[in-house]
Amino acid sequence: MAKKKLEEVDLSTEEKIKDAARRVFMKKGYAATRTRDIAEAAGINLALLNYYFRSKEKLFELIMLEKLAKFFGAIAPILNDTNATLDQKISAFSNNYIDLLTANPELPLFILSEVRANPERFVNKLPVAKVAESHFIQQLQEKRPDVHPLHFLMNVLGLSVFPFVMKPVFHASGILNERAFAARMEERKALIPKWIMGMLKTK
Repeated sequence: MAKKKLEEVDLSTEEKIKDAARRVFMKKGYAATRTRDIAEAAGINLALLNYYFRSKEKLFELIMLEKLAKFFGAIAPILNDTNATLDQKISAFSNNYIDLLTANPELPLFILSEVRANPERFVNKLPVAKVAESHFIQQLQEKRPDVHPLHFLMNVLGLSVFPFVMKPVFHASGILNERAFAARMEERKALIPKWIMGMLKTK
């Protein structure tokens, strides 16, 4: 019984540190974050944080890989679904990303800023090759052999992700409040597939 309670305490402390690290890294980024900041946010001493996660770099890599997995995990099953049509995939793609980013609006800026700051740390962890070899890319090539398929993939990503990158500007300028932004994103779930399919038909 005592051993079980100790394991529960250990797990709780580890998760507490990870939760604090997520919040601090997302707010400050890697370079501006100190391990002391994370320890304070977790309500523990620095020695205990170092016991669990040895260094800021290892903790950051863990959190970053988690965020990357969430970001790219939203599309992997869609890209390789051999039973779905191209139209269905584009619709599911934009729906999944908008839902993901609505729940995690800070995710695009965090990933973009950190990958830009240190691309060599993440280049081998990004599933770029798998995306390029996916069934979705094959379908795009068959539909428009005259245009590189990555153009359409980048368009879907840009149309889905860029509004969330610009969200702070929309809010600060008074163009869109939280409710209005959410409504526009819901509208984009239906609009993005129409726009992309229109692009695919345009010669």
